[in-house]
Order: sequence, then C-alpha cells, then structure tokens
Amino acid sequence: MSLYVGNLSYEVTEESLNSVFAEYGTVRRVQIPTDRDTGRVRGFAFVEMGSEAEEAAAIDALDGAEWMGRDLKVNKAKPREDRDSFGGNRNNSFRKRY
Repeated sequence: MSLYVGNLSYEVTEESLNSVFAEYGTVRRVQIPTDRDTGRVRGFAFVEMGSEAEEAAAIDALDGAEWMGRDLKVNKAKPREDRDSFGGNRNNSFRKRY
C-alpha cells in the first residue's frame, strides 16, 4: 500500500519528499507524477513506506502540516481504477455503428 500526498508545491523533488517521510520510517519508493505535455509536477505524489505502522505515523504527523508553503494532504492511496483506452468504464466503451 502507498500514501497519497496532495497539495504539493510544484518545486517538490523526489529527494525532498523522501527526506520528509524518512523521519517516520523506511521510504521504499516515491513517485511524483508529471504532466504528459509540459513535464511539470502535477501537485501530488505517492510514497510507499516500509510498514503500515510507519504509514500511520507519517499520516498522523504530516496530514495538514505546512511544508514548502502549502498544507499537505496525506492519506492512504486508493487503488487505481481500471479504465479502458477511451477513459470511460468498460460497459460504456466506444462501439462502432453502421
């Protein structure tokens, strides 16, 4: 499981985010999504910690905390929804009409 970290500064780096979360345990992975067209940070990230206890400690300490001029939003990440190539759900996918 991983943590969702929202309301991030656009200046955030994997290294800076790693150092903040490392205070609460082992950081296994940091992923900061970027905009496909501009390459700019999208303002959120995912952090994978070493254990659920470490995740809970990070959430308790960092959710609502100010960092880099912004109030962080930290919680458990929700599983990614499976979408088809058109962005809709599989029941409403594009159908060719004649």
